[in-house]
Amino acid sequence: MNENQRSTYKKYALRKAQAISLVNASIILTMKQNLVEKANITLGAVAPVIIHAKKAEEYLLNKELCEEVIAKAGLLASEDASPISDIRSSADYRKKISSILIKRGLNEIFEDKTTEVPEHPVLLWGKSSPNQGNQQKKTRIIDEKTPIETTINGKKVTVFVKTGKSLLQMIREDVGLTGSKEGCGEGECGACTVFLDGVAVMSCLVPASRADGAEIITIEGLSNGEKLHPVQTAFIQEGAVQCGFCTPGFVMSAVKLFEEKSKPNTDEIKMAITGNLCRCTGYYKIVKAIESVVEEG
Repeated sequence: MNENQRSTYKKYALRKAQAISLVNASIILTMKQNLVEKANITLGAVAPVIIHAKKAEEYLLNKELCEEVIAKAGLLASEDASPISDIRSSADYRKKISSILIKRGLNEIFEDKTTEVPEHPVLLWGKSSPNQGNQQKKTRIIDEKTPIETTINGKKVTVFVKTGKSLLQMIREDVGLTGSKEGCGEGECGACTVFLDGVAVMSCLVPASRADGAEIITIEGLSNGEKLHPVQTAFIQEGAVQCGFCTPGFVMSAVKLFEEKSKPNTDEIKMAITGNLCRCTGYYKIVKAIESVVEEG
């Protein structure tokens, strides 16, 4: 952005990570001294596509930010929203949250308290660069009569799957690796976490056809024969394995964290496992297990 521009992004969801937005908002203000020269305000999850809050954008032109102006802009922003009611939220609640997010964002810009993006955030990408894919890779149309040729835990695998299957279903049902679990089927709990081309993904959300030509590692691929991965050993020693259903996802996230950061601090550990839910609520021992790996070097 230019030096005279200020921005913020707000997301409201039921959890901090791997959560679908109830509402999200982006604000970019172009300033001329203390006046708003141009306003770009967009809202997501409140219409079939991302929309501009045009009434709020027009209202802010040539105005100086203050409490009254910010409050009015927030109300106008909600008027452009046309949300639906679903299992996550009612339409009325989404309109209310739209107004609140815009007011919070504008207040952050006004008070110059916008959050800085960490220079090296925890991404669970390891050493991979998923946004820089090989453009030369040939693509194939995958259907029930076309085999998926992939590599899972270092072994070449060829499978035929029904159209519409997820990567998780393929791994469990067609390949027979049942370590990865389906907790929610909506990418919310993280129990199905696997590595796809070096990146931690929720395999319940990935189409099985995406495995074609890819390299996949599941929880079964972390150990070397009878020798467990240090993270797996730590989970056992610290009693971090409870009912065990969520454990594969936590272990996979922790292993990928260590690929990015050799000595993560507690905040980075918590960020790495934010996308994993433990219904036994035993997060303390899980964090302690990962910390013990750091201590062991």
